[in-house]
Amino acid sequence: MNWNSTEFVWLDWAVLAIGVIGVIWAVWHAIVKDRKAQKGEDSSAYLFGKGEPWYVIGMAIFAANIGSEHLVGLAGTGAKSGVGMAHWEMQGWMILILGWLFVPFYQLLINKMGKIITMPDFLKFRYTQRTGSWLSIITLVAYILTKVSVTALTGGIFFEYLWGLNFWAGAIGLIVLTTIFTVFGGMKGVMTLSTIQTPILVIGSFLVLFLGLSTLGGGSISAGWTDMMDYCSKLNNGYGTTHMFHWEQGDSMYQEYPGFVVFLGATIIGFWYWCTDQHIVQRVLGQVPGESNAEVMKRARRGTIAAGFFKVLPCFMFLIPGMIAAALAQKGAIQMNETDAAFAIMVKTVLPAGIKGIVTIGFICALVASLAAFFNSCATLFTEDFYKPLKKGMSEAHYVFVGRVATVVVVVLGFAWLPIMMKMDTLYNYLQGIQSLLAPAMVAVFAMGIFFKKITPKAGEYTMIVGFLIGMLRLVTNVITDTGKSTMDGAFWNATTWFWQTNWLVFECWLLVFLIIFMVVVSCFTPAPSKEQVEAITFTSEFKKSIRESWGAFDIIGSLLVIGLCAAFYWYFW
Repeated sequence: MNWNSTEFVWLDWAVLAIGVIGVIWAVWHAIVKDRKAQKGEDSSAYLFGKGEPWYVIGMAIFAANIGSEHLVGLAGTGAKSGVGMAHWEMQGWMILILGWLFVPFYQLLINKMGKIITMPDFLKFRYTQRTGSWLSIITLVAYILTKVSVTALTGGIFFEYLWGLNFWAGAIGLIVLTTIFTVFGGMKGVMTLSTIQTPILVIGSFLVLFLGLSTLGGGSISAGWTDMMDYCSKLNNGYGTTHMFHWEQGDSMYQEYPGFVVFLGATIIGFWYWCTDQHIVQRVLGQVPGESNAEVMKRARRGTIAAGFFKVLPCFMFLIPGMIAAALAQKGAIQMNETDAAFAIMVKTVLPAGIKGIVTIGFICALVASLAAFFNSCATLFTEDFYKPLKKGMSEAHYVFVGRVATVVVVVLGFAWLPIMMKMDTLYNYLQGIQSLLAPAMVAVFAMGIFFKKITPKAGEYTMIVGFLIGMLRLVTNVITDTGKSTMDGAFWNATTWFWQTNWLVFECWLLVFLIIFMVVVSCFTPAPSKEQVEAITFTSEFKKSIRESWGAFDIIGSLLVIGLCAAFYWYFW
């Protein structure tokens, strides 16, 4: 048998089959054990899970973030644009803000409401019922536009180039598999799968990195790195793709990622995603009834610190292997007709027989765990924020069933959007472009609502609606004008170029500024928040004490190390 075969051989298929069976058994065993322990409890256990250890929380956050858009989109972006979009991945420091700053606010409201909250719960309490409902609607729309459709597309591409599987068979198969897993696994299944796949994914991806560099460098990893940097520094009309900031207007990448604006735009999206998105926050809110606030916040914070370390890795796991693939293709060492196929081709080309099978197990688990996490969040949002208030007093089994039906509906809508998405921008640009339209409203409402007590309930409600409508209007113009690249004739289009042709990152930043000003103005003309609403964001002396008791030297040192690693990456690829 050829151990260096560039195709899947019988050993890879055998390892893959045994591994999948092992994963199914481990997940099923964990679910059965957990259901016995939780017998008689309500549906929040299915939707949120319970108080997992901090390292499990860290891996679950990381696994929920890593999806097919990384395996395909981020590697493809690395092959095409180098480290130009690394800003969105180098955000371990932003996850720390969730643990250090936002978790205490969320925990305070959990105490007041007597239940684990969703993000719409927070906004309903701080602002109005409609504000929380709008957040649920926006979040579900975001999942349909950026998760289900993107994962279906990228999963199909990945399996097509890895196994030669028909694109639609791979896409539909992945969605069906994940839907079944989510329906029967719940949050415990997601957490267990995350724990299994994270080490496999990390180790496997670094094998691709190092073996790819070795192949490029003729057996030397350091020589491979030098060759990769030399090749990529000559791309982009000589401006190179080895730096994260593009300052000169003659640089073609400046038009897409202008100067320091790219960092600001990535930060706005990161703030929304890491600190306020149900998909991520849900992983840190699970807790055992009666557990002290200090213990809950300690575990959540340390989970976010662990996730911060993990978040440094994707650039090395996916983006840089994409750059290596581009250099190998230029040398003729691999055949790569499509940049989005970069990572799948690297797995086939550089990994030895048997290892391909093991690594593929991790990748399948990553795809399923990430998508299942989104499905589970959709079920949570719909059940807790729409269905329960309308149908009170139903059995817990009924609520869980409704959550499962909601998951299936989201899948169908995601597939309906897929043909439109496929006609738009490149995958990773499309993903971040959609998020740039949704993030400003979330950031304005959450940040202003927490840090400024004079912001009124109606200000939050109107800002959420206005921000969402502006974002969707820009999305419509993006579809019509090919994200501002098409030549549009007529008085209307000529008069509105400032809206539809403005760089997407500049548009995002100005939209946030507009919404913040809008909130302040509306607050001047609408009734002030109630005493209860202000108390929801006011720490008492006792609560401040529990916050202080929840952190120590380990937390400070760990956080500083995460920040240092992010800063080092920025310094090297400046």
